[in-house]
Amino acid sequence: MIVLFTDFGLSGPYTGQMKAVLARMAPGLPVIDLFADAPAFDPQLSAYLLAAYAPEFPADSVFLCVVDPGVGTDRRPLVVEADGRRFVGPDNGLFELLRRRAGSVRAWSIGWRPERLSASFHGRDLFAPVAASLAMGNPVALEPVDPAGLARPDWPDDLARIVYVDVYGNAMTGLRADRLPENAVLRAGGRTVRRGRTFADVPVGEALWYANSSGLAEIAVNQGRADRDAGRGLGGLAVGMPVEVVL
Repeated sequence: MIVLFTDFGLSGPYTGQMKAVLARMAPGLPVIDLFADAPAFDPQLSAYLLAAYAPEFPADSVFLCVVDPGVGTDRRPLVVEADGRRFVGPDNGLFELLRRRAGSVRAWSIGWRPERLSASFHGRDLFAPVAASLAMGNPVALEPVDPAGLARPDWPDDLARIVYVDVYGNAMTGLRADRLPENAVLRAGGRTVRRGRTFADVPVGEALWYANSSGLAEIAVNQGRADRDAGRGLGGLAVGMPVEVVL
């Protein structure tokens, strides 16, 4: 299967244009929309989100990943293989947490270029054809690179920031819940929240944090929204906001 992870948003032509390439070059293969609203223009925030969700997919999956504010510049196009899953996208840190957490990792620079390569849409013109070719088992011109050379050593193992706000207004952090003390308190948006296991662990309208289904620490309001003023709960939370761990 091919898995899409982009910051293209939920409207407009861009995802459809990439899917048209995939349908032409990899007919019959399932294409899964994982995120179309990854943190816009922010490979770092997106890297923690991608690393949390990728392990849920089969080891032979191909991920087409486009969070690429440097599109058209001299940043390298990459294929990274982490624990059997292959990731196609830009060399801008998007694959750093995958690389760091994987048991086995290899990486290649993409040597192939299409006849038509727009300066602003490598997702359609370069990354989608490569992802389709890999998924179909067709050869692609790749040049091995040392995965260690892709490292962002100044990025923390867990990121104390909001990396995503879902349709319910729940705010995911870049912190893995199993790395936090059981009694840890999180502070965000000027409020502090304690840990719970389910939303119902707090009264309606109150906030908590919990381990979400992909292992990230997530802040929510029971039957409310953490991204808006929730009265007795939180001030509005937004992508990129800092989160403090209070032990």
